[in-house]
Order: sequence, then structure tokens, then C-alpha cells
Amino acid sequence: MVKDDSQPIHPAPAGPRRRVELGSAEALRLLGSVSLGRIVFTRHALPTVRPVNHVLDQGDIVVRTHRGSALTSYTERADAPGAVVAYEADVVDADSRLGWSVVVTGYARLVTDPAELARCRAMLRPWVETAMDQMIRVRPDLVTGIRLSADGPTGTA
Repeated sequence: MVKDDSQPIHPAPAGPRRRVELGSAEALRLLGSVSLGRIVFTRHALPTVRPVNHVLDQGDIVVRTHRGSALTSYTERADAPGAVVAYEADVVDADSRLGWSVVVTGYARLVTDPAELARCRAMLRPWVETAMDQMIRVRPDLVTGIRLSADGPTGTA
């Protein structure tokens, strides 16, 4: 048998794993500890996912985008309270299969107030070299999260 070196080999995790539900405060704290996530919205009546960088601001998720993007267009068309979106971020180690995942569902609105826009732009630098002049604020309505943990002798990770 020939070993295929093109596929990484991940050892099976040692010991049992468990899924621990997170409270919304802990889930938002974890989401705020990373800068990359995925925003899910509707485009042509189908779900669409985009990787974006984010920052938490006063309990809201703020992402940077550009004029003419599908996400900007989606939020521009929304009426009050905004466009329904989901936002997901996670950190899961491929080898140990331990980590966490957070999903936020809420309403996204384009930031239009000039002072708020300037403040948000100062907090969040774009990851790509393109004009990222628009900011979108997601107000969390439903926050869920899980931690994947090793089940130790006392049941803690």
C-alpha cells in the first residue's frame, strides 16, 4: 500500500469529547477574541456566505465592505429593523478537535451616520487592498455557541 502524502493525517482524538452549550455572554466574548468570521445573507433567494473580518462594538458585530458588494446591496435594500443575517466564527483545532463555534442571528444595517462611520473605520482595518469604504453593523438577536471539550476526570476541559 502506498501512503498518500497529499492528505494531512490527523490522529484520532484521545478520550471522549463532549459538546458544551455556551451562554450568550461567553459566546460573544469568544467571538470578540477572533477577527475573522463568515456572514450569511440572502442573494437571489439563496443563502450566500462571505468571509469577513469583524470587530465587536457595544455588543454589535461590525464588518467592513465596499460599495457595490452583494452584502452592501442587501443591507441597503433593507427596511427597519434591517436585513436578516447570520454570523459565524470559530476556532477548532484540526488535530485535537477541540475548540468552539459561535453563531449569531440578527439584523444588519448599513452604517450611514458620518461620525459613527468614521469611528467604525478607525476600529476595523480591511484585510484586502481594495476600497472598503462601507461599514455594516449586525445587532445580535439570537446568540448560540458550543465548546468542544475533552471530557476529563471531573468532566471539565
